[in-house]
Amino acid sequence: MQNQTNIQIILAAVRRIGDAFLKDFKKNPVPQSMDELLKQLDDIENLCLTSLKRDLSLEFPNMYWHLGDEFDTDSQRTPAQQGEYWLCDAMDGAIQYVQHIAGWTINLVLVRQGKPALSVIYDPLAGEMFWAIDGGGAFMNGKMLNVSQKTDPLVMLAVFDYGHQDKSDNQLNEKIGSTVTKLLHNFGVVRNYGPHGLQLAYVGAGRIDLFIQEDIDTYNWIAGLLIAKESGAELLTTTGEPWKWGSESLLVASQRTTKKYLEIES
Repeated sequence: MQNQTNIQIILAAVRRIGDAFLKDFKKNPVPQSMDELLKQLDDIENLCLTSLKRDLSLEFPNMYWHLGDEFDTDSQRTPAQQGEYWLCDAMDGAIQYVQHIAGWTINLVLVRQGKPALSVIYDPLAGEMFWAIDGGGAFMNGKMLNVSQKTDPLVMLAVFDYGHQDKSDNQLNEKIGSTVTKLLHNFGVVRNYGPHGLQLAYVGAGRIDLFIQEDIDTYNWIAGLLIAKESGAELLTTTGEPWKWGSESLLVASQRTTKKYLEIES
């Protein structure tokens, strides 16, 4: 997979469908009913998968495709059984796309033996292609990425996010609220931007200093996690344990910044 030709084929396939969506951005009316919303989301998924499968089938003819259903909490606890497969989030931030606002990307991950081996995140609006190879570094438009070197939380940008699972009977809403309050009390700027993978890629690029989430969201995280890790970020749970597939929280930042966060008293 570290063959340069293969990598360029993958990047070109992701760029092609991302640019096709960009060409049609804001062309459809903003959906006004659940039926209209689901129709547009289904169309996005079908178009994206058809394009990617067509463009990658010659180079990877027998590769299994696994669709990451972010609403299925249980399926996110373990990798698929296949030894090697594509994990595809047809469009991270599809809601933003149909609402005619920024914050949508095309994400594709090659999973090998239960770990991301290569990941791609393409932001067509910005013209930015993020990608990483396990053990081979992370890049944006060919430039190697490195995490932020800031030391003062008061000049840091911290972001929080949340998933789609039911939070009514497990105190997740209270935990999320407590975490956001902790961020507001200790970091200079706190935001929620939307597309999970892109936010994690921004950690790798040094644009975001800390990412945190208190619930499981593996499919939305996985592409950005490899990019952040290969840029030098530390991947932990919010209690300071090393993050692994199935962990139910996520804390990503430079090692210096995760240490500062974990030392803050609740």
